[in-house]
Amino acid sequence: LLFLCVFSLLGVFGGISDPVTCLKSGAICHPVFCPRRYKQIGTCGLPGTKCCKKP
Repeated sequence: LLFLCVFSLLGVFGGISDPVTCLKSGAICHPVFCPRRYKQIGTCGLPGTKCCKKP
């Protein structure tokens, strides 16, 4: 079940699921929600932590 959840998240959020990939893409890791003028492009591996990038 966890396996399916992880792969569904990867499809929805473009494959970014760890902080290193997030930071290399020029984005930031932010808890709970993305700051104003940022959009979520993935997750940072920890529950509730978003990978956010300016459009």
